[in-house]
Amino acid sequence: MSTCTTLSRELTEPLAATAATATTWLLLEQAGPWGAKALTESHLDQELGRALDSAAAGTGVRVALIRRPGRHADLEPDAEHEVIVAHTRPGASWIRRLRTADPARLLELDLAALGAGRHDGLGTEHRGDPIALVCTNGRRDRCCAVLGRPLAAELAAAGHTEVWEVTHLGGHRFSPTMLVLPYGYAYGRLSGAAAKEVLTATADGRTVPEWSRGRSCWDRPGQAAEQAVRESTGEGDAEALTLEQRPDGHGGWTVEVAHRDGRRWRVSVAAGVSEPPRPESCGKAPGLPSRMDVVAITAI
Repeated sequence: MSTCTTLSRELTEPLAATAATATTWLLLEQAGPWGAKALTESHLDQELGRALDSAAAGTGVRVALIRRPGRHADLEPDAEHEVIVAHTRPGASWIRRLRTADPARLLELDLAALGAGRHDGLGTEHRGDPIALVCTNGRRDRCCAVLGRPLAAELAAAGHTEVWEVTHLGGHRFSPTMLVLPYGYAYGRLSGAAAKEVLTATADGRTVPEWSRGRSCWDRPGQAAEQAVRESTGEGDAEALTLEQRPDGHGGWTVEVAHRDGRRWRVSVAAGVSEPPRPESCGKAPGLPSRMDVVAITAI
């Protein structure tokens, strides 16, 4: 059976610079089934879902629903909901957790402050293992269910206690996809062994460029530049690199990447498309997915 994932892999579409963009993730536990637009197509109140989505717009916060791996019968929702809030900028990443019986209270949060990295003592600090978010929303794309749900179940069975299914990470054609907190790196085309390697590396403060789609706090040109520097230097420390991105005046971007040891690089990035046409999601008409191409890297 041909799927968007199969075609993307066969056409060797690059993973780099395809991560969803968010400085801060607001994750709300919601058991039961999810529709394609999960915030308004689940057991969560539809008006609340719309309000959260609207409130987050322009703040740098991305709202998603999560649930534990396993069967998801259409039962009454749980009395309490786990809430995870994670900021992902280098050198300033954090995870806060709380539980609530009333998800509408999330509308009281200062989302602009959370997007900027200020939690103001919200909830309690997460000090446990890295949090793995595996996209499994089959109503959005069948690849996420067919490939994502077995991966989430395998990780949970292997003893990883902080594994969650998540509604949408973008890039269905790179399934199974996983976002790992606190650093916010997204990964794609993962096997069980690769996902376990990623979680082990994250616990040790490292990232794994081989399967990386990018760090979600950066826009896509920045994701491409960071990946290129990591590949050229072999740098795996998750917090070693920061960057500044600006338009180059010719339709592309100049990204200055800085290492905390003082090294710097200037990276030229141009927008392109992946050819030949292919569906970006199962059931969609073939198109030309956008991509970020690194034109040059110069040490400065």
